[in-house]
Parts: sequence; structure tokens; C-alpha cells
Amino acid sequence: MFRHRGKSRTLTHNLKLASLLSFVAGIVNVSGLFAVQRLTTNVTGHFAFFADEMAKKNFDQAIVYLLFILAFLLGAFFSNLLVELISKVNERFINSIPVGIEISILTFIAFLDPAKIFEWPNMVACLLLFSMGLQNALVTSLSNSVVRTTHLTGLFTDLGIELSQLFFYKEKEQQQKLTSSIKLRLTIIAFFFFGGITGGYGYLLIGIKVLLVSVIILIGALIYDSVKLQLVSLRRKYLR
Repeated sequence: MFRHRGKSRTLTHNLKLASLLSFVAGIVNVSGLFAVQRLTTNVTGHFAFFADEMAKKNFDQAIVYLLFILAFLLGAFFSNLLVELISKVNERFINSIPVGIEISILTFIAFLDPAKIFEWPNMVACLLLFSMGLQNALVTSLSNSVVRTTHLTGLFTDLGIELSQLFFYKEKEQQQKLTSSIKLRLTIIAFFFFGGITGGYGYLLIGIKVLLVSVIILIGALIYDSVKLQLVSLRRKYLR
């Protein structure tokens, strides 16, 4: 799931990655919104809020929105920096370390005292935005910019374009390519939606600890990849 990069990835690899991480992002999106009343998986809305506060000359609040934007950017920067550095040392850990950092951040927030979250909502929002920037950059890098999991605006745009192209691209190869792409985008949208529902209901039941669902999913994915890698290695060893 995480091991294959760029051209070596298939539709199946991307579907697994998309469903898993868009579900995680959906949980973070809604539980983060409930916990701190801020957007925590994308920066589009924060740009609008930043511009609004600047126009009103509320510069202190404008700086807060700017920090949200920079937190997401820093997460993406740090993610790719890690990928490039680790690839020069040991490619086996190229993806597990960024995902491990995301797991650490989500676990830390999940176990924060609710009073601390209430006291430091902007700090919590920045941490969640950093983790989502980290995730989005990693997924983008792995899938050669095919999969993005933390926001839906571009997905709906691309989906609308591709649905219209079905009426015009009639060759079998073109139809197969479009169908695969539409399937991928619908998967991301659906799992983001299901993740959001899980995050919402989960937050009502157990509060911010619902983030532990995301943590369990990410840990499970890392274990799955590790076991699969070992099985492939054993198979190659005994087939020699």
C-alpha cells in the first residue's frame, strides 16, 4: 500500500491508499471541527478567513489564520523532506517514518485533557493541520499526484470533468482510463464522507479520543505493509 511509488503503482494500490487515508482525513476533519471549531484538514477556508480579518484590520486574528496555513505547508514540506532524506539511507523506512509522525501527533491530541484543548484550540488546530499536510504530501508523492485525501474541492472538479468526458471519449482504452479515475475519485469522496460520519458520532460518544480510530487504522496499514513485504521476500527466497 505504502511501498509502491510512482509508475509501479496500480489502480488497486491507489484504491487501498485512497480509501484508508481519506477515511482517516474524514475523521480528523469532523472531530477537529467539533473539538476546536476550526478547519483541520485543508487551508482553502483559512485563506478566506485570513483575507476577511485583514480587511477588518483584525491583524491578531489574521495572523492566527496565517499560522494555520503555514502549519499545513510545513507538514507537506517536512513530509517530502523526510522522504528525500530517508531514501538516501534506507528506502524501507521511507514511508513508515512520516506515517509514524502522523500517528504520534494524533495519539498525543487524543489523550490531551479536554480543558487543555479548550485552552489551546489554535495550537491543537495547527498540530492537526501539520499532520494532514504531512499525510497529503506523502500520498501525493506515493501516487505520482493521482491521490489526494484531505480535501474534496479539486476532486469534485476533476470528477465533473471526467464524467462529462464519458460522453465524448468512446475508444475502449479511453473509457477504461476514465472509468478507473472516476472509481478512484468516488472512493476518496465516499470514504472521506464515512470518515466524517465516524468522526462526528465518535466525538459525541468519546470526545477527541475518536482520533484513536485513525491511529489504529494507520498502525494496521503499516503492519499490513510490513507483513506483506516479509511474505514477498520469503516467496522470492524459496522460489530461487
